Formats: sequence, C-alpha cells, structure tokens
Amino acid sequence: QLVESGGGSVQAGGSLGLSCAYSGYSDCLAWFRKPPGKERDGVAAIYGGGETTYYADSVKGRFTISRDGAKNIIALQMHSLKPEDTAVYYCAAGTSTGFPFRESAYPYWGQGTQVTVS
Repeated sequence: QLVESGGGSVQAGGSLGLSCAYSGYSDCLAWFRKPPGKERDGVAAIYGGGETTYYADSVKGRFTISRDGAKNIIALQMHSLKPEDTAVYYCAAGTSTGFPFRESAYPYWGQGTQVTVS
C-alpha cells in the first residue's frame, strides 16, 4: 500500500515537497505524474537504499528523490516549479528492471496527489 501526501498549489518559482508512505519492501520506488490531458510519465526513481537515482530531463536539477528505509517513506522535493509541472503525482513501487520509468515494472501505485503551479 502506498499513500501520497503533500500536494497543493504553489506559484511558479516556488517549492513543494511530496511524501509517500509504503508498506513492505521494494527495491525500486518512483514518482510519476499525469498532467491534464496528457499521459502519465516518469519523474524520478530510486533504487535500493538510494545509491542510484534517475530523473526525467524536464526535472533534472530541480527535483530530488530520496528514501528513508527506516520510516518506509520516499520523498520528492520540488524546486523552481513551473506551470508545466502541474499534474497528479503518483508514487509507485516495484522491482528494478533497468527501465526506471517503465510503468509495467511497478505493480503497486498510490492514489495520486494534485500539484498545481500557477
């Protein structure tokens, strides 16, 4: 089970943090997002204890994914937000396949949390 929190509204240039509490263990955790009228795409992924991370080109340098294994939480820190970051953000858990943004690698999904940047 995965439960996201921390979404909301923010002005362009601002920052927002998302958290996702998960149960059990997964060696790969990720954040995806679905902008209005568009398909869902991968944003950031973290493998193992956090030694390997992946980011979509559109968020590199602005977003940071992290994992607290002791608390079973993954977080996404978002800075310099842009209107095009507006989307429903989902956390996902699965197994590492070498394709961090392939949705089929993630059998477990949260319900999503809205992020709106104006």
